[in-house]
Amino acid sequence: MASSGNEEQKQPPPETKQSLWLRRAVIASFWAVVAFLGLPVWYKTTAIYRADLPLQDMTAWANGQVCKPVFPLHIAVQAPLLAQDAHHLLHATQQTLDDLSDFPAHQLHLAFAEPPPPANASQQVTADGSGPADLDDTVALSVRLIPVETGVTPRSQLQPFSATLDVYYQLSQIPTQSSTSSPLTTFIAHELHQLYAQERVRLSSLYSDAASQSKSLSPELTAQLQRDATRAFKYAPTYHLTFSLFTPTSSPSAWDIETALRQYMNPILESFAGISNFTIDTQVQLYANFSPSIRQPEYDENTKAWTIFKEDVSGFINAAEWPLSPSIGQGPTINFALYVPDEVQSPLFVKGSRDNSWLVPQWGGVMILNAQSHETTLTKEALVPAMQVFSTQLSSLLGLPQTPASLPLRISTLTRIHATSLLFSASSTLGALAQVYQKMPTIPVPDTVAKSVNLSLAHLRQTCESLRDGRFQDALQNARTADGEAEKAFFERSMVGQVYFPDEHKVAVYLPLLGPVAVPLIMAALKEVKAGIAALKGR
Repeated sequence: MASSGNEEQKQPPPETKQSLWLRRAVIASFWAVVAFLGLPVWYKTTAIYRADLPLQDMTAWANGQVCKPVFPLHIAVQAPLLAQDAHHLLHATQQTLDDLSDFPAHQLHLAFAEPPPPANASQQVTADGSGPADLDDTVALSVRLIPVETGVTPRSQLQPFSATLDVYYQLSQIPTQSSTSSPLTTFIAHELHQLYAQERVRLSSLYSDAASQSKSLSPELTAQLQRDATRAFKYAPTYHLTFSLFTPTSSPSAWDIETALRQYMNPILESFAGISNFTIDTQVQLYANFSPSIRQPEYDENTKAWTIFKEDVSGFINAAEWPLSPSIGQGPTINFALYVPDEVQSPLFVKGSRDNSWLVPQWGGVMILNAQSHETTLTKEALVPAMQVFSTQLSSLLGLPQTPASLPLRISTLTRIHATSLLFSASSTLGALAQVYQKMPTIPVPDTVAKSVNLSLAHLRQTCESLRDGRFQDALQNARTADGEAEKAFFERSMVGQVYFPDEHKVAVYLPLLGPVAVPLIMAALKEVKAGIAALKGR
């Protein structure tokens, strides 16, 4: 017998309450494991540790709100033959010097090296009324007043290897008590002002705020600053010097470089000892051919010499075959290449001039040594011209100012310049780190970063205090440490790796792992919620 068309379709037997609550308990247990075990473990294992950083202090240093560097230069005046007029002379000179000041942060303070016999026992020995100055290692320059009876006066002579300025004068040029100025005071003030002219320009150019400069720089000074900046190496605590001898033949095969360096190069390296350390190595390369990218030397009938084209100077170094590695040693490598041409191509100069040496910015120096006799060994005497050229090139590559004529004064100027630039560099790095910390909350910040930041801030404060007290060598040491710690904190490995790891990558990692587990749990939960809502409506 056929079944009727309206017969109801058979339904599965109804689910018992026991099985219903069992299924719901299983689903709830899975969600309980996820909520009370899985999520806490995931959060704990993936939590990002971020050490607390003094963001307000870091930003304040970066904005220049904490320290405005000042450079008080103590100048010791030696006037043993002056008695009652000595104090008036010093005061009048200081007043004229202050009137000439065009960069307020650069301050010249005059004081007696040895107090002269005072006309009044209560009279102070400093020109600005601040009391006796500390005239030991803080003295930037000594001025010796020497009376003479002949010759043009007043006149001055700066000692080339001593921070001493001799001023010759006649007794009639000493200012009287009733006068506020005299030819002698005006002369001394202008000499001191001019002596530190280039230093003021370079220090003022380091200030990031253009308004802090007392006046706009001339185009000539601006061009000179840009040229010096592109030529010199960036400051480093240690430099590695490589002296290389290249020859296209088998001779010379040796050179007395150690003796030459010890006699001619070590004195200038010792002068820079307070700024940077140096390591040295030497090498000899035989059969060193020219780079194929330049033209071969041509013989000039007019000069009776072989010449290379000026436009080929930049490609003179055959970097493909000559062993000049820029990564030798601890710090940046400064290369000095001495090329001895073949006897058949000697003498060799740059075409259009008699130049046989040139400087390669931020690389080193090159010199062509046209030896009189081609011996197998270059003696110390034969290397004297090369050592003189390399010494000059080294000074330029290290950023040593060209003026004044006194080497100690130029070294002290370079010390102040480096201390200031490192202070600004460390402050800027800390400011950049503060911005990264605030804008990227997902990167980890270990305790080592906080330690380096605090250490950098401490040394920055010491740098500012040392500059204010005129202890520029201490300021350089502290600024060097501050900049190194700031760089160490900014380039922390664990932080740098997370900077280039966006959130999209995290989703791409978690989705294949959690997707197969999360979908069944979510669908089962939704199904039970839907069934519960339907049961409530059916009542």
